[in-house]
Amino acid sequence: MVRILEKAPDFRARAVTGRGEILDVSLADFKGKWLVLFFYPRDFTAVCPTEIVEFSKRSREFEALGAKVAGCSVDTADSHRSWIENGLGPVAIPLIADPGKEMARSYGALLEKEGVATRATCILDPDGVVQYACWHNLRVGRSVSETLRVLEALQTDERTPAGWHKGQETLGR
Repeated sequence: MVRILEKAPDFRARAVTGRGEILDVSLADFKGKWLVLFFYPRDFTAVCPTEIVEFSKRSREFEALGAKVAGCSVDTADSHRSWIENGLGPVAIPLIADPGKEMARSYGALLEKEGVATRATCILDPDGVVQYACWHNLRVGRSVSETLRVLEALQTDERTPAGWHKGQETLGR
């Protein structure tokens, strides 16, 4: 299970991006960049595509902040590819396949009884240290805007008040 201010669990897995291209990814691939890693329950569901499409659509906003975004579910790379080709559409972010559930389990996102990942979001700093982690109920989609806001707040390296947005004063160190 991830803990704030500790190294994130390492991973190496297959992922699918674009129009269905399969690639290998690992935590080391993101070294030197912020990483927003989000888990979702399953491909071909109701809430998941709304989140994936929004993260994908806004991926350039994350890139402008020196961050990469990757999604992960317990589905296979073939399932991800099929979903992209048959409904989801092209994605600008990698969708990581975790059919053995090791990655979801190591990040504390796996709901063992249900056999799927909950909607967990982790923000890792450029050194792979967990700076933020949040879990949502399976029925509740997360806010990409809030994830961006938290990333911007973390990057100030200062204390920020509730509801803080980029450009507002911080509380200093």
